[in-house]
Amino acid sequence: MTVTPAESAAMARARELGASVLGTTSPNPAVGAVVLDAAGAVVGEGATSPPGGPHAEVHALAQAGERARGGTAVVTLEPCAHTGRTGPCADALLAAGVARVVVAVPEPTQLAVGGAQRLRAGGVDVELGIERQAAEEGALAAWLTGVRESRPFVVWKAGATLDGRVAAADGTSRWITGPVARAAVHALRATCDAVVVGSGTVLADDPRLTVRDADGRDLPRQPLRVVHDRRGRVPSGARVLDGAAPTLVSRAAGPAELLAELFDRDVRRVLLEGGPTLAAAFLRAGLVDEAVVHLAPKLLGAGPSLVGDLGITTIGAALDLRVRDVMVLGGDVQVRLRPTRHTGVGRQADGRD
Repeated sequence: MTVTPAESAAMARARELGASVLGTTSPNPAVGAVVLDAAGAVVGEGATSPPGGPHAEVHALAQAGERARGGTAVVTLEPCAHTGRTGPCADALLAAGVARVVVAVPEPTQLAVGGAQRLRAGGVDVELGIERQAAEEGALAAWLTGVRESRPFVVWKAGATLDGRVAAADGTSRWITGPVARAAVHALRATCDAVVVGSGTVLADDPRLTVRDADGRDLPRQPLRVVHDRRGRVPSGARVLDGAAPTLVSRAAGPAELLAELFDRDVRRVLLEGGPTLAAAFLRAGLVDEAVVHLAPKLLGAGPSLVGDLGITTIGAALDLRVRDVMVLGGDVQVRLRPTRHTGVGRQADGRD
């Protein structure tokens, strides 16, 4: 498999475009596409619209117009070959007269597979699997988890002191991290379909769980607020029930049942913001796909820990995580990690519309 420097740069840009629409496309994948003209110059860009709207390739082709003829389309996911709420992207590429299509991730579903075959039958040169791992671990990760495991992708967000405390011994926990880190949390919420906490967090902190701008105003698009409340403890006056965003109070028996309930609601990317007990339950069940930890340069020496009991008694059984990146956020540090475990493969879900 060979690609030109221009195609490699276009693939990096396509991944950025896919990431820019995370949280708006579910249950469809967040795909990015870039069209290069015959000389290798960028002439069109696009990302997946919300369900029912054009796919990434269609947006990029519309921007490129006639300049797409004889050019190259660079896409993070294989163009679909089926008709759902929109037409096949493979046909749109053929109609535009592109000569080459470079794809990161081959189509994994039976519903939409066949785009590469249709393009090749139409005389288009197709390269599959280019920079595949980067695309699979990026904006497509949530959708691929849904396809492979029939559940949402779970991002666990936690904020703690340097010694791993999420609150002081007296229970106070407000503003462990600074304003830059808190703004990053709102940006992270905006990339998710649902934000999940337990009833204990609602009783202790009474959070709103909305996505807000720098001035504290709620943004127009809000993820589903989810409270796991098996015992019916959430009071009617809780701020999470204030009507500022849709809210689900679930009495699911455990994390797996809760995720199945959310998957049936077309949720594909979940932000887990619950306390140490709920985090431990998800971690014990192997249902955390990514962790985003904000560490404040503070020491408490006592108070609740970052995560509750995982049932691990020896260092050899420790849950290992791989650091993806580290970033300074004002006076705090963000560490993004992925568990090193291999996820199971369940029933394959249907594809995209």
